[in-house]
Amino acid sequence: MKNIFLFLLAISLILVATLRVRYGGGDPYQDLSTAPLLDGAQIEEVLRYKEPIGNVAVSRDGRVFFTVHPESRPQGNKLLEWVNGAAVPFPNGTVQPHLFNTVLGLVVDRQDRLWTIDHGNHGFGTARLLAFDIASGNIVHDHEFRPDIAPAGSLLQDLQVSADGETVFIADASLWRKRSAIIVYDIATRDARRVLESHISVSAQNYLIRNPNRDMSFLNGLVTLKTGVDGIALDAGNNWLYFGAMNHGGLFRVPVRDLRNPVLASRNLEKAVERYSDKPLSDGLSSDLSGNIYITDVEHGAVLLVDGDRTLQTVIKSEKIRWADGLSFGPDGWLYLADSALSEQILQSTDHVAAAGPYFIFRFQPGFTGIPGQ
Repeated sequence: MKNIFLFLLAISLILVATLRVRYGGGDPYQDLSTAPLLDGAQIEEVLRYKEPIGNVAVSRDGRVFFTVHPESRPQGNKLLEWVNGAAVPFPNGTVQPHLFNTVLGLVVDRQDRLWTIDHGNHGFGTARLLAFDIASGNIVHDHEFRPDIAPAGSLLQDLQVSADGETVFIADASLWRKRSAIIVYDIATRDARRVLESHISVSAQNYLIRNPNRDMSFLNGLVTLKTGVDGIALDAGNNWLYFGAMNHGGLFRVPVRDLRNPVLASRNLEKAVERYSDKPLSDGLSSDLSGNIYITDVEHGAVLLVDGDRTLQTVIKSEKIRWADGLSFGPDGWLYLADSALSEQILQSTDHVAAAGPYFIFRFQPGFTGIPGQ
């Protein structure tokens, strides 16, 4: 019995060590903040909601759509529109249970279609891409991804649509599988490809996110929130896709033409990837018509930008922001920010999540105009 006990103890220690090496640990990351260009008081509350916000997309005529974050385990409507001070299910509440499981990312394209990506419970279900005509609410595209595109442990959670409306780019953050990638989806042919899988540009580095509410480390350090490629953004000319892993110090970009080339060898696509600049530990990205890239800072309640000279500077910072998540430009130069308060959700009880509400979408004017929805 003693030998059996020692054997089981040894196995347990090995499992714990393996878990910590693969999922735990993490070093502090440097603070890249500068003096903010805008006063924090210039941030405006757009809406408050009882459940945690997932992401936000704003149409060119100012319609505001948002998801309820799936990590909060919502039981009701999961995609909503803010109309006259109230959250209204979009599309109607009777069809939502048939459409959404763990929907998170959303974007309005230049054809006025609202696209959503559902990661299918981290790939243990079926990941699904939907597009709606925002005028009618009708589904105009519906695609379920095969397991080889969205395997168990994947996390399809942010997306962008090319200017011509023909290609969707999706970030697989791969929180559990640890094989992050970008998915390129051809709308007409319904063909999907995983590219840059496990490349350094899409993979997490060994950093611990120190959010003001809590360090994102759990089970005595055995598990740390270390997420791969998260935010993605297209430049105004649709020439570059910018992207970055949440737990990575670099912002990268790759030519759109190379991503859309199905016969380009993987090694050649990897060679085309460029490290563009430093960045904070981040979540969402966006771009404006002047070539600036906006990056949320999840450790300091801020939004930073990288200008055309690749200089990183803080645009706005506010104690109101608990977790700077998704970004979306709206009309008249407003940049909308989804504050998911993610630190209040992960491994928290439903009572805690409810008590930590309400949850917010903010907006501010950075001084540059962007393409609404992106």
